[in-house]
Amino acid sequence: MQISKFMTPEIIFGNQSIGQVGESLRRLGASRVFLVSDPGVVQAGWVERIIHYLRQQHLDYHLWTNVTANPKDYEIHAGIAAYRAGECNAILGVGGGSAIDAAKAIALLATNEGSIVQYEGVDRIMHPLPPMVMVPTTAGSGSEVSQFSIIVDSERKVKMTIVSKSLIPDIAIIDPQTLMTKDRQLTANTGMDVLTHAIESYISLAATPLTEVHSLQAMRLIAEHLRPSVASQYNAAAKQAMAMASLQAGIAFSNAILGAVHAMSHQLGGFLDAPHGEVNAILLPHVLEYNYIAAPEKYRQIAECLGENTSGLSTHDASRLALKAVKDLANDLDVPQSLSAIGLHPEQIELLSSLALLDVCMTTNPRDMSVQDVAALFRQAL
Repeated sequence: MQISKFMTPEIIFGNQSIGQVGESLRRLGASRVFLVSDPGVVQAGWVERIIHYLRQQHLDYHLWTNVTANPKDYEIHAGIAAYRAGECNAILGVGGGSAIDAAKAIALLATNEGSIVQYEGVDRIMHPLPPMVMVPTTAGSGSEVSQFSIIVDSERKVKMTIVSKSLIPDIAIIDPQTLMTKDRQLTANTGMDVLTHAIESYISLAATPLTEVHSLQAMRLIAEHLRPSVASQYNAAAKQAMAMASLQAGIAFSNAILGAVHAMSHQLGGFLDAPHGEVNAILLPHVLEYNYIAAPEKYRQIAECLGENTSGLSTHDASRLALKAVKDLANDLDVPQSLSAIGLHPEQIELLSSLALLDVCMTTNPRDMSVQDVAALFRQAL
């Protein structure tokens, strides 16, 4: 039997759970907290709430919000300079995947020397990180529970995948109420990211029974609740379900890794500075079609979790319904259907395809890929 590991942070989930952020940092030994967020989260009022809870615990803090939608290496270097200047000893990330990935990368450099680009790849972190607490405000990236940090190398225009158990935060605080300040498009894009995490982790070569149960449950929650969550900003039940779906998919992919959708979308995110969830939504149907022959029985399970009736159908016919379910969901959410719509040009495909093959996420894709295969998928998605 294959040896596997399963890792998660301490998880605090539920409405009003952000009220525990100060106490959580205090018991990790924090005294001066480096608070990483972004202007949108500040504008929504969540940072002000967080600061109130820090003050309740008599914690000093330094607020840093100079992070963009796809965090860049130079932003991380500016962040670590601010962390050191503020003499901080703990990291708090509040926001979507961008803010949390940036917070984790800053934590990495707090105790490990050099440039962030030196840590691209797997298990290159040598020294323990400072205490980390993460509070996601999207359902979403799953970064608050994962061993990943995705940072753009601005010189190469490539999203670097940094993977290490050291990047798993100490505590993740998931408060579904934070999702009520997100607009329809962001809710749709991040929701499709959650679906991609759930599906790719389920069919990953590194999937185990411990990860599969989380992947499947995330799919069930998405099938029932993503459409209502996009339809209404104030649907509390849908927000809570999608927060749980994001959490479970994040736990699954942190341990099972992902696949070709993410290997390809990382290149587009770095090159075009495109929204990650939107790119995933475009690529997912095409990659699912390609990977189909590798795991037809799992595709049947995907179809059933996404609400398709497979009763009495052969494995082939039932599994094909997985593709239908994903396309129907993307259509209902009105996400973009083509990569050309977000700025990809045919002449860029060759370079992006060769880079995608080098991405860590490609190693666990269930079907082998050549550079020609990747290029063909990019062209299909144009």
